Amino acid sequence: MFKVIFAFALTAVAHGQLAVKADLLFTMTGDLKPIKNGIVLCGEKGKIRAVGPASQVKIPKGYKTLTAKVVTPGIIDAHSTVGLSGILNSPKHDQEQLEKSSPIQPELRAVDAYNGRDPLVKWLRDLGVTTVHTGHAPGTLMSGQLMVLKTNVPSITSMKDTLIATSAVASTLGAKALSKSPGTRSKAIAMLRAELMKAQTRLHKIEEAKSDEEKDAPASNLKLDVLVDILNKKTPLLINAQRHQDLASALRLQEEFGFNLILDGAAEAYLLLDEIKAAGVPVIVHPTMGRPFGDLENMTFTLAAQLHKAGILFAFQSGYETYVPKTRVVHFEAAMAAAYGLPQEVALAACTIQPAKILGLEKNIGSLAKGKHADLALFDGDPLEMTTHTTGVIIDGKVVSSKVK
Repeated sequence: MFKVIFAFALTAVAHGQLAVKADLLFTMTGDLKPIKNGIVLCGEKGKIRAVGPASQVKIPKGYKTLTAKVVTPGIIDAHSTVGLSGILNSPKHDQEQLEKSSPIQPELRAVDAYNGRDPLVKWLRDLGVTTVHTGHAPGTLMSGQLMVLKTNVPSITSMKDTLIATSAVASTLGAKALSKSPGTRSKAIAMLRAELMKAQTRLHKIEEAKSDEEKDAPASNLKLDVLVDILNKKTPLLINAQRHQDLASALRLQEEFGFNLILDGAAEAYLLLDEIKAAGVPVIVHPTMGRPFGDLENMTFTLAAQLHKAGILFAFQSGYETYVPKTRVVHFEAAMAAAYGLPQEVALAACTIQPAKILGLEKNIGSLAKGKHADLALFDGDPLEMTTHTTGVIIDGKVVSSKVK
């Protein structure tokens, strides 16, 4: 791990112009190597004004200065259910992440259920997580929509409160998705194909109406309109699958219908590295410390390292579990992967810049560069050491969490 002596000093600042000084500054740009004695200047509009070594970046007069041993971009959780699944773990109070009345419900929107005031959101934010890709959980063929937003958003009163209001539709293949209907893997794929074929027909009618004024466009349909967006590559389909046969089915569906696919979980992806690489599909790795039973029985701690070696874009997630606490801390998952062969800078990249790329947000978040959002996580040591504390969190240039030790 990074060999540094831990110390931290923070002046709590909520507003205004900030300068952040770090013994080690991970910008997550270029070769991912840290800058020693680095500085980040946060401007008034919540954007980064300058970043670089102290010899090149001078702190202007009037700036408040924060100091930490290690600073990274704000941590990005590539897949979570936080805000829909809450800290109480009570189905009657804070478990909105999975609706089982029907196996295919892509019309369900995460924005309509999100509770940014749940203590679980604050818990993650205090640990350096500034952005979450959250929404409906794995568990049905199509459980609903996901979204991306910052962890300092208490309520979604406008779609502008999110970074992406509909970032993907969550789908599940494998044992989690099986019930009375579908009861088998073959039936599950047949049901998905049937819905996507309906969407193809609808898309054809929409295109015909655009080219022929005498033809009326079909009436709105909440479910099919979402699937049309998938076929149009406006919205990716995020398929949670662990077994190799389910991963192969996901790749076949993508080849048949041409949508943008994100593989989620992918415990046995090491059996299909060439196929995943050839398809150009990114992977959101299952929680590294997931429990190895059921569809996860063949999981390996080395999956992230194998994906990296194969040149496949991947990111870490906190995931979703049916037992308490239902979510994990994403950079702890990165730490475990680093202990099993993943280079440490790559482990940090997989919870910063790499999820930003998968989500199409790399121009704004995920790394520290001039003009990007001033989202930073401050640590009193190596972020991948379990004994390290997150001592400050900045979102859009404002301090949202401060813990002086």
